[in-house]
Amino acid sequence: MCGICGKLKFDKEAEIPAALVKAMADAIAHRGPDDEGFYVSGQVGLGFRRLSIIDLSGGHQPLSNEDGTIWIVFNGEIYNFRELRTWLTAKGHIFKTQSDTEVIVHLYEELGEACVDKLRGMFAFAIWDARQKALFLARDRVGIKPLYYWLDGKSLVFGSEIKAILADPEVRAEVAPEMVDRFLTFYYMPGEETLFCGIRKLQPGHWMLIKDGKVHIQQYWNLHFKPSSVRLQQAEEELLSLLEESMQLHMISDVPVGFLLSGGVDSTAMLGLASGKTDFDISSYTIGFSDDGITDERPIARVAASLYGSTHHEMTIGAKEFADFLPRYVWHMEEPVCEPPAVALYYISKLAKNFVKVLISGEGGDEVFAGYPNYRSMLWLERLKSIGGPLLNGVLSAGLGFFNGILGSDKLARYLPLFNVPFGSYYYSRTSSPFTFFNSRATELYTSDFAQCSDKRRSLTPLKKLLAQNAANDPLNKMLYVDTKTWLPDDLLIKADKMTMANSIELRVPLLDHKLMEFAASLPGKYKVHGFTTKYLAKRALRKQVPREILDRKKTGFPVPYDQWMRRDLKDWLHEILLDRETTDRGYFQIATVRELLSENQESGRYAKELFSLAVLELWHREFLKKQPSTEASSLVVNEPFQASNLSS
Repeated sequence: MCGICGKLKFDKEAEIPAALVKAMADAIAHRGPDDEGFYVSGQVGLGFRRLSIIDLSGGHQPLSNEDGTIWIVFNGEIYNFRELRTWLTAKGHIFKTQSDTEVIVHLYEELGEACVDKLRGMFAFAIWDARQKALFLARDRVGIKPLYYWLDGKSLVFGSEIKAILADPEVRAEVAPEMVDRFLTFYYMPGEETLFCGIRKLQPGHWMLIKDGKVHIQQYWNLHFKPSSVRLQQAEEELLSLLEESMQLHMISDVPVGFLLSGGVDSTAMLGLASGKTDFDISSYTIGFSDDGITDERPIARVAASLYGSTHHEMTIGAKEFADFLPRYVWHMEEPVCEPPAVALYYISKLAKNFVKVLISGEGGDEVFAGYPNYRSMLWLERLKSIGGPLLNGVLSAGLGFFNGILGSDKLARYLPLFNVPFGSYYYSRTSSPFTFFNSRATELYTSDFAQCSDKRRSLTPLKKLLAQNAANDPLNKMLYVDTKTWLPDDLLIKADKMTMANSIELRVPLLDHKLMEFAASLPGKYKVHGFTTKYLAKRALRKQVPREILDRKKTGFPVPYDQWMRRDLKDWLHEILLDRETTDRGYFQIATVRELLSENQESGRYAKELFSLAVLELWHREFLKKQPSTEASSLVVNEPFQASNLSS
């Protein structure tokens, strides 16, 4: 696991300063404290920071082929690299290291851009092909590893993190104000664009080729939902086989591996599947919160740790630790994301750093196998809507008490407005809909000037593209597709990468192996949501790995009590940051509406998510735009949309 960066000037006579590449790599030194390396030759410069996991002595980067005509910087892990190495050796390629990085170099020599099709793992890499004077960038299928770039027609700057790009003095840290509404629409930033003007994300499952001043972007992988008629028993056996294979691959390491335990099905299953399959002692890590009345995951995590004999570690954080880290949270995340559990992940990674370099997590299981309660609720909602016409009101009236028991009265009230709205118009992602405050009451929030920068249609562009691409008729598969393409890479995986790498820890996610995901996408919907049971097939397959008290638990998520802290311990801090002159002078929001949100949240706790998002947005401005004038005029400049006439995908 590492950090990569670099710059390419389109002018073949240009020179990249070595000091610039060094500065870019230094900006992301936390991603790789073990080693650094640079390749600078004329118009191109590649930088690298290393966290040593595989081939501890021989994995130095940048790394080249035999004659030094192809150079790579690589972040991630290729889990099938030994198999690929055997194949490449038989074709005559000569290896000088035992690293997975070198496999990519020779695979590129053999297959060119199609090399990505053979890779099984998580990755973001850049290859400089000196023979063709071409730069090739690629990102893994799901977006486990981030890759950002800035392009101005004369040069390309890229990095594992935006901080590396901003280290280039030619790149200015400027807000794209039209993207503020996209963040508040989703609570994260789906799509290619970021909140930084001109800085974009290479999308998951895509590669980019820059040659002769021309830029070509191509999608090489997509998740297709084509349910088969496989029998339940056969599906269960095949799933368990794939899970065991994925775990075996993800345990490949030359250093000890630890496990994040949340007390849930997925993290417990990962520990169970790994037990007895490594020569290293296994350790596990859980966090709790110093607050009464909060679901504490630690006791149930201890059950799993005891069952599988892991050396277990725990820690506790409170409101002070939470608030103290928030500016650094924003600095590390770089993209505004409303994800309070990320703070807890930072602290537990900091604890784990004392013992391991690699952590394994159950991230992705709910997106792959439909584990979130909203999938069940909305699937039943769509089934009720399919009854249609005059029967609908009768069903609602007759079944009110029943559905209150299943969904909870507050949830029923939340879903009732959706009965007369088509699926494609209300499902933004699992965190958002047209009925959230930021979407239904934006006119009350934005100032009249800032409202001119906000276009809800543009904010929803990434979603509309995905719904147009997905041919699935089943609403469950539509939800899974949207979340796999938005919520997963742009919220959960950003959090997973940035918070662990902040502590120089590699996080692996076996449930997001692409072969496992493709298998899950081929399953009938009833194998995912069966009646009112979510993650049905996965739970059946994992009966022997997960204790009954964990398997049958009601899903709690990761209950960080930030909402209570914001009404009590962090009340003054929240008021100060949202009503401070520096904040209000940006001219984004109507002060009276912000005061109303604060007041109503203090009474009911209803707007904790909205207020946390506004606080994160303000902290983002303060962390990244410190040298920019904080004036209404400068903050309200609308940047022209990115022109992609020279791109194809």
